Amino acid sequence: MSDHDQLDTKLLSAFDGKVVRKDLLHRIKKGTNVPTFVLEFLLARFCASDSQAEIDAGMEAVLATLQDNYVRPDEANAAQSKVATKGTHRFIDKVHVRYVEKEKRHWASLENFNSQRIAIGEKFYRDNDRLLEGGIWAEVTLAHNDIEEDKYAFYIEDLRPIQLSRFDFARYAEGRNGFTRDEWIDAIMRSVGLEPSKLDHRVKMHFIARLAALVEPNFNYIELGPRGTGKSYFFSEFSPYATLISGGQATKATLFYNNARRKVGLVGYWDTVAFDEVGGIKVRDPDTIQIMKDFMANGRFSRGAEIIADASLSFVGNIDLSVQQVVNSTEYDLFQPLPPELDLAVMDRFAAYIPGWEMPKNSSSFLTNRYGFITDYLAEAFHYQFKHTNRYEEVSRRVRLGKAVEGRDEKGIKKTICAFLKILHPNGPPSDDEFDEYVAYAVECRRRVKEQMNKRKPDDEFAKIGLSYFDAVGKEVVVYCPESKNAEATQQPARRRLRQSVEASVTESPMPSSSVGSDPLLESKDVASPTLEKAAPELKEQHFSILYGDTGHSYESILGPYLRGAKSVVIEDPYIRMPHQIQNFVRFCETVLRHSVAKKITLVTGYDDKTQLADISEKLEELKQSLLELDVSLEIILNPNLHDREIRIDNGWVIKIGRGLDFYQKPGGWFEVGSHDLSLRKCLETKVDIYRVSDGVVA
Repeated sequence: MSDHDQLDTKLLSAFDGKVVRKDLLHRIKKGTNVPTFVLEFLLARFCASDSQAEIDAGMEAVLATLQDNYVRPDEANAAQSKVATKGTHRFIDKVHVRYVEKEKRHWASLENFNSQRIAIGEKFYRDNDRLLEGGIWAEVTLAHNDIEEDKYAFYIEDLRPIQLSRFDFARYAEGRNGFTRDEWIDAIMRSVGLEPSKLDHRVKMHFIARLAALVEPNFNYIELGPRGTGKSYFFSEFSPYATLISGGQATKATLFYNNARRKVGLVGYWDTVAFDEVGGIKVRDPDTIQIMKDFMANGRFSRGAEIIADASLSFVGNIDLSVQQVVNSTEYDLFQPLPPELDLAVMDRFAAYIPGWEMPKNSSSFLTNRYGFITDYLAEAFHYQFKHTNRYEEVSRRVRLGKAVEGRDEKGIKKTICAFLKILHPNGPPSDDEFDEYVAYAVECRRRVKEQMNKRKPDDEFAKIGLSYFDAVGKEVVVYCPESKNAEATQQPARRRLRQSVEASVTESPMPSSSVGSDPLLESKDVASPTLEKAAPELKEQHFSILYGDTGHSYESILGPYLRGAKSVVIEDPYIRMPHQIQNFVRFCETVLRHSVAKKITLVTGYDDKTQLADISEKLEELKQSLLELDVSLEIILNPNLHDREIRIDNGWVIKIGRGLDFYQKPGGWFEVGSHDLSLRKCLETKVDIYRVSDGVVA
């Protein structure tokens, strides 16, 4: 590397032992699936020096540590053998702990060790509660258990989370005094691995905004943009206090509160919960969104008791449309990729919308080879401020906002400014010019949210988009979003055509008139779309036969429509015994999860003298635990005299399948069509009767 520049010299002088050369990270990052903060934890141990000889020796030590202690997924069996042979061995891995209700004990697992039953002492998960919610990276010493009577082979002898044991915020703030504001921005850019000289100032501000959720409690923002711009990096790689949900289902049990286990979800354990690929999020239970709205609004929600938590929510995803076409379109808006469940009420709770389309694509040309903070050190600085500092009153005394700024606008703008102050000015207030710059950026990011909501809403609820502030000399400044400043379709949405479209739809379905000249758009504050939802088709009783060799019949097609609105399901089937029958029952449970809001599934099944109850119990217990994670309880009742098959749903529908769930032929091979998708699997002959009972009671 070339000689130190001025910023290197300042960092080494003010934060000796807390900075590291970032090119060292790039050299060891390739080929390992280890987060940046873990690798830099090791670099800090061995390479936090300005001496090239010490750095070279430290690099060898880091590589040797990774070689000996980091296990790749395909090396799990060799790792287990190493522990069994040596007696103990230290690993670097992500550790999870789960509570198994039936056994009344906790079990640990390592992501790359391939064992779900590692014994763990209470002190470890008591002192590190995030082990139970998402897991943590740690240096963990595993030992082999030689006691034959025990039902586990390994136990955790020692566990040390990969994070600083002590952090001195006063020392951190004092060190900031030796830097100008722009130098500090560049120091942070280098700390996240980027060379600031290759980025313009506006892009740097976007990167700072990405960090806001890590320093400001209950800060909710969204960033949509092209793929490959590093939107989720800060939540998967940068901080041990953030967790990333990548697609899939977002349940209230996972996020907020698990009623079955009486435990708070992710928001109670993490500073930031980030949703990656937000366009693909599936919300099974509408109650999840209502709780999310409450939590985003004030950091609390009620689930029997009031739960208060500080977690910020970050929503990141891709936008595949041309931004210029969108802002000039009367049909589309920049929230287009979001699933319909994330409605206007959720959008209104975003403090900021970061324009991800302005961010550069990931490229090695942007990487720095100079000094930056050790990632874990900077993450600790942010975590400290998240928990212990509040700049809201300071911002409220200083900022003056225009008349168009309404309640949620004001709160979002102020919280964005607070985040910038914490990140860039931990040592005190900024200058007037710097403060005005943060206000302008915060107003722009909130205006972007409001402009897009205004395009969606046919009435004038969000029409006040001309957000402004008063600068240090008292001049009012109206802030625009660069992409939409000259876009008439965004600045003046064509409401007349939308209004006519809705009125035409209403006319097609005559409704009682409440008063002469009433306007349904003005009466309903919840109209978010110019089209009316189609009514669900009316369900009818059915009685039909499935013939031998038929295809096209699945649990989805038979049961799915009748599960709508169900909260409890009982299935009686005497033959849930063999592995393939239990697998069928798992598929049945998955169908219930997809098509209902059920909180309880009851299985009544039989057994005989040949049934291996212990084996069945173990498999069903595994299913029971996985359902508990989704806040669904599974009750299992054994009845040796059971013969009939029946599914009873608490919405009143009863479904009888002559053969129960086991009406499929065994495929000719497990690699042929139909082996996975049951709708393509050949069936055995059976009858199906679907009818409704009057009381709808599930016994």
